[in-house]
Amino acid sequence: MSAGEFVGIDVGGTKVALATLRGGQLGGVEEHPTELSSGDAVVEQLTRLIDAVRTERTRAIGIGVPSIIEFATGRVRHSVNIPLADVPLRAILTERAGIPVYVDNDANCAALAEAYEGGRLTSRELVMMTVGTGVGGGMVLNGRLFRGATGAAPELGHTTIGLDLRDGAPDLTGFPRAGSLETLASGSSLDRLTQDAADRHPESELRRMRDARGTVSGADAVAAAQAGDAAATEVIVVLGERLGIGIANVINTFDPFEVVIGGGVSAAGELLLGPARSTAARYTVPGVGTETVIRVARHGAEAGVLGAALIAAHEEEHP
Repeated sequence: MSAGEFVGIDVGGTKVALATLRGGQLGGVEEHPTELSSGDAVVEQLTRLIDAVRTERTRAIGIGVPSIIEFATGRVRHSVNIPLADVPLRAILTERAGIPVYVDNDANCAALAEAYEGGRLTSRELVMMTVGTGVGGGMVLNGRLFRGATGAAPELGHTTIGLDLRDGAPDLTGFPRAGSLETLASGSSLDRLTQDAADRHPESELRRMRDARGTVSGADAVAAAQAGDAAATEVIVVLGERLGIGIANVINTFDPFEVVIGGGVSAAGELLLGPARSTAARYTVPGVGTETVIRVARHGAEAGVLGAALIAAHEEEHP
């Protein structure tokens, strides 16, 4: 780990979180509501936050955003929830800060954070899946983040895990596509499975919740499954098995030491990972993945900030 201080900033659709990494240890995280009125407003906010938190010992800044990034230049190629599309964020902020600024996808930041423990790189081959409203992901290969030819990799949520191809590839529009990991195994998918289970099981806790409140969500399914409700447990098992297909694809392709599951859906813990592991084992080629551990992410909400700071440290140490 490079000496000095590195600031990590995690830009989300509702809040910006930031902290300083010193000697491999992350300091206290502070949060601010994200300025979303325009791209200029986001840039101005980041400029103010960098000026407020940096010290004379700060060597570089790392910023994670939920966007497709051209890492070499730090230009935001595509962004949905934050108005930064086509903004050369790295160039602007480096000029304003007077020290190096690195910009990357937020899932990449989280993946790098999960490869570290106690300030040390402990997993040189790791794939992370962030399962929230959608499905994102990041990969650490040979101790470095893998970004692909343009910096857009890996879009794991848009890999296909289930599609009827008897008549060839169907003519689909929009994203996420039908049959993709994001369509079938995201938090949004869990919401749909939960609502369907409430319809089909009038005796279930899920139906009682919906009757009482008028609605029911994936978070309710997790809570009810943890309390032993059979219908809710079935919902989590189905989602876990779908996720397991995606995990098997990752293991067959990369044979990583670890597959890490993060995001809000990971709160289901072993209720989700149990069926995911067993399904992944059935769909993984024999002899592949024999060293792979499938686990829940350990850094939680701090992963994005920590990973952004680690990216800054990595780039200063291994440009």
